[in-house]
Formats: sequence, C-alpha cells, structure tokens
Amino acid sequence: MSTSPLRLIVMGVSGCGKSTMAAALGESLGLDMVDGDDLHLIESVAKMRAGIALQDSDRWPWLDRIGHYLAQAQTPGRVVACSALKRVYRDRIREQAGDVCFVFLDGDFELIQKRMHQRVGHYMQPGLLDSQFRTLEKPQADETDVIRLTIHEPVQDMVMQALNALQTRLHPAL
Repeated sequence: MSTSPLRLIVMGVSGCGKSTMAAALGESLGLDMVDGDDLHLIESVAKMRAGIALQDSDRWPWLDRIGHYLAQAQTPGRVVACSALKRVYRDRIREQAGDVCFVFLDGDFELIQKRMHQRVGHYMQPGLLDSQFRTLEKPQADETDVIRLTIHEPVQDMVMQALNALQTRLHPAL
C-alpha cells in the first residue's frame, strides 16, 4: 500500500462544479480540501468582481500557492478546486507539487452559463465565462495524470467514476 499523499486538482472553467466535486472527493477519500479561489490575491479577486479577466501575471503567484499547498500534503493527501485552464498552468502546479492528478470537469458553454446565472454571491461574473472558454486548453492524451469527467452526471456518479479511475489508472493501492 502506498504511503505517498494523494494530491488532486479538480479543474475546469468557472461554474463547472469544481468546488462541489473537490469537496465530495475530499470527503470520500478523507483528504483535506481547499478551494483555489481562497488562495487568490485580493487584487485578483477585485478584478474578477469588476468583470476583468485575469492575465497570466495575475495567475502565477496563485498557481505557486496552490502547488506549494499540495506539496505540503501529508498522508492521505489534499484536493484543490482550481481552474488550471492552460497546460502551462498545470505544468507549473506539477513543478511545485510533484505527483499530482487532475480531474477535469468538462462541460458545454450553455450548461455552465446557466449554472453561473443561478449562483448567488460568487465574485466570478458570468460575463467572464467567454474568457474562461477562450483560455481553456483541454488536457490532451499525453497528460496521463488527467481524469476527464463530463458534468452531465450527478456528483455522486462523477465521484465514483473518479475513484474508479484513480484506483485503476493512477493509484492501484487505493
């Protein structure tokens, strides 16, 4: 049985259900969970509240904090909800955190836009969804540490799919 901590990122565009899925996975696996939104700089949150899309220069310190948080994981591990939209962002987290697994929540624009309009009190403005989809570089086949799930399933079904994939593909000792 592996004694290495499990380091998970639940990723995707805003409104795809990252926080919900990360919390459910954390509960199922006994992992500490943090929402990556809580690790943004105050200035970045202010930009998003104002409907201003973040630039890479805004994201680098945030990605470094996420990678560092994961790198400090003790067994059984940690899970973070983080957009990780570009491959270079995922690579930056990999550099900081070491062995990490990404759970990509993939969904279509219309469904996610509908979900965003139903959210109450979130600083990410629905008008920024266009920029999220423009920025998104869906993980490719050579990113073997990524589990892809479609968001049309109930959360508990997605959790079971993720657990099965983790067990069979990435961490047979689970």
